[in-house]
Amino acid sequence: MGWKATMGGVKVAGGGGGVEKVRCPSVAAVARSRMRPWVLRATTTVLLWTCVMQLTAVGERWGPRVLKGWPSCRTAQEAASAALAATRLPMPVPVVEKAPLPPKRIYRNNGYLMVSCNGGLNQMRAAICDMVVIARYLNVTLIVPELDKTSFWNDPSEFQDIFDVEHFITSLRDEVRILRELPPRVKRRVELGMFHSMPPISWSDISYYRNKILPLIRKHKVLHLNRTDARLANNGLPLDVQKLRCQVNFGSLKFTSEIEELGRRVIRLLRQNGPFLVLHLRYEMDMLAFSGCTEGCTREEADELTRMRYAYPWWKEKVINSYAKRKDGLCPLTPEEIALVLRALDIDRSMQIYIAAGEIYGGKRRMAALTSAYPNVVRKETLLQPSDLMFFQNHSSQMAALDYLVSLESDIFVPTYDGNMAKVVEGHRRFMGFKKTILLDRKLIVELVDQYNSGSMLWDEFSSLIKSVHANRMGAASKRTVIHDKPKEEDYFYANPQECLRDPNLLRTS
Repeated sequence: MGWKATMGGVKVAGGGGGVEKVRCPSVAAVARSRMRPWVLRATTTVLLWTCVMQLTAVGERWGPRVLKGWPSCRTAQEAASAALAATRLPMPVPVVEKAPLPPKRIYRNNGYLMVSCNGGLNQMRAAICDMVVIARYLNVTLIVPELDKTSFWNDPSEFQDIFDVEHFITSLRDEVRILRELPPRVKRRVELGMFHSMPPISWSDISYYRNKILPLIRKHKVLHLNRTDARLANNGLPLDVQKLRCQVNFGSLKFTSEIEELGRRVIRLLRQNGPFLVLHLRYEMDMLAFSGCTEGCTREEADELTRMRYAYPWWKEKVINSYAKRKDGLCPLTPEEIALVLRALDIDRSMQIYIAAGEIYGGKRRMAALTSAYPNVVRKETLLQPSDLMFFQNHSSQMAALDYLVSLESDIFVPTYDGNMAKVVEGHRRFMGFKKTILLDRKLIVELVDQYNSGSMLWDEFSSLIKSVHANRMGAASKRTVIHDKPKEEDYFYANPQECLRDPNLLRTS
């Protein structure tokens, strides 16, 4: 048999039966035999890396030429297009640069100001502007304001649900330091009750805050103002104070991208069908219950409104004479009254009438006169799909923000009551170039409407008087009325921020 085996360095050969002894190889010889493959691998690795580095260095020069020799999966047409494109200069990639941030204002921080706004969207909007001004002139850090969640509307929205909070903070960084929340150390103090809370005095000038409020901040480090509506005066303030109010209102308080986009969509839909008028028809149930105005309501409806008024303890006025209040021009105009006024002002019947308001009390019955006179009455709920408004439902402030955006862009804005939205939109439209805003004289209107409805005045006379009364009430430039010692009765700053408006004479010639 011809088999061999090695055992312990002894070679055994089969077939001849002999045994041959061989010497064991030396240790050095074994090491040399093991080293040779290792050296070969190392040398190969070094050579490969050297090749890679060389190819990388010349890749930009030779790479395209090498690749041309490889087979291609492209068609002839694609190859020709690629060759043509290669001869063209590369198109630059657009770079979207962020607007440079204003530099941070450096100052010694006197403490922290927390604020809880009260009221609806536009009441809170004006208050936020005032609180920024107060924080700026007291050299304190403002915490992003808390919005009202306990009012009639019961809206759970936070500041960042309505306004672009990052834009709010960064756009004002050269004026005031604004934080989303208190620093942890200060927050623990507040949680332990180590802060001061109070409502400031209404219609106060900046000296009140410097002389009365600033010492409290220095003492307690954290001050919480728990009511913010109308806490800064309309008039008698330094020019830079008034201009900062405008900067916040018209620049820093920007709605969220979701609200802005939906607002633009509504405006596009309206513009597709021509010009449009926004009617801020304050004829919702809460407004009528609060004001006590029941003109045109049934007895059952009047009783329902009265019960609602008594149900809210913070509505202090309970016994109201609706007839007398209407005659004094203190009630919102009814849908029937505003239909007559728009006709008398020669508003075209085909004009789109966008209703910026909540649900009209009395529904279709009360809207019949208006929709008969103006068939193109629309609202956001009829222009948009239910899915578009799904995330805005039960969030009255977010819905009001949509109406605010549409109101700003309308060809004509007509408020039927001088509430906060009517005033703030009026002022914003003035700032945008004195856009047409019809400011209705309700006291005279109800008198003329009653005479026309009774038959004691013909239509031509009624229409002529309505036009003449409102010829100078279209939102043009005018000075704010100042009534010393009666700030509630003077013109509201946010309805006519005259210190921030362009010269109307220059505007007309431009």
